Amino acid sequence: MDVSTSLQVPSIATFSHKNSLIQKPFSYNSTRVIGFTQFEHVKIVSKKVKFYPAYRSLVVRATKENDDGHISSGGSGDQSIPEDGSEGTNRGKLDWRTVRASFVARKEVLVVDSESKSQEGVSNISSTPLGSKWAHPLFAPENGCVLLATEKLDGVRTFERTVVFLLRSGNKDPRQGPFGLVINRPLQKRIKEMNPTNQNLATTFADCFLHFGGPLEASMFLLSTGESSKSLGLEKVIPGLCFGARNRLDEAAGLVKKGILKPQDFRFFVGYAGWQMDQLREEIESGFWILAATSPNLIWENLSGSSSEGLWEEILQLMGGQYAEISRKPKRNS
Repeated sequence: MDVSTSLQVPSIATFSHKNSLIQKPFSYNSTRVIGFTQFEHVKIVSKKVKFYPAYRSLVVRATKENDDGHISSGGSGDQSIPEDGSEGTNRGKLDWRTVRASFVARKEVLVVDSESKSQEGVSNISSTPLGSKWAHPLFAPENGCVLLATEKLDGVRTFERTVVFLLRSGNKDPRQGPFGLVINRPLQKRIKEMNPTNQNLATTFADCFLHFGGPLEASMFLLSTGESSKSLGLEKVIPGLCFGARNRLDEAAGLVKKGILKPQDFRFFVGYAGWQMDQLREEIESGFWILAATSPNLIWENLSGSSSEGLWEEILQLMGGQYAEISRKPKRNS
């Protein structure tokens, strides 16, 4: 890979383009904020997601026993990603991602116990709760997963040790490739310091912090709802977290003015990261990214205030094993 850190961030305003990480590495200059006050208009179409055939995907579906003793699963088909607003109307039900994480955690306990030939661990599996913060590896990209930059991106300023929150995992349509936001690069600035021309940004969201979201030119926001996102009409990523762009800014401000949400429920990003489907697959297979699923609070709490340092290390440590070892390695010389 031709690694260069001297190129300028390109001017790209639609999601049909890509980072071109392998062909054209980018650098990021924190003193140059592009396109934020204009909030480039984007249109996002939600589609059913097909995973890359090169990967295996762990799918966990909630099940229940019917009156006749048969087991039925929630949802239909073999989708491993629910439709928007499908987190369920019953607040007592667990998010399928949390259910999967519990299965992964139990599997790890079983493996450890098998290696130690001890029965004590098996008897305690059901009583071992999943922590409030969790992370585990994935075999395929999915909505709401994170991409963790590996040491192969050390020296590439734009993506060095970044955590990319994947908003949409994309499909084979070149106009609907994967895209997401870098979530561990705070700009140490509030919106009002950028003298925005948009009235909502200058007033309603003036005190919100800004974050660098990626090298492609389009500004976006994340929203912590704490409730079902269906009633808000915003684009859901995972339960409790939605996103939007310029076409939803007025709507978002309206929710704040009505008292439904607070400005503190929003995080604003300058730029985003995007790929074509095959491009991201190739970068993952080439070892540039580690895929992981994480608890929603792990993402949101690290975006609080103006600091999100240490998120890359924290996720890898929660994943344990070889990933925890990666988190302790020093950066490679660029």
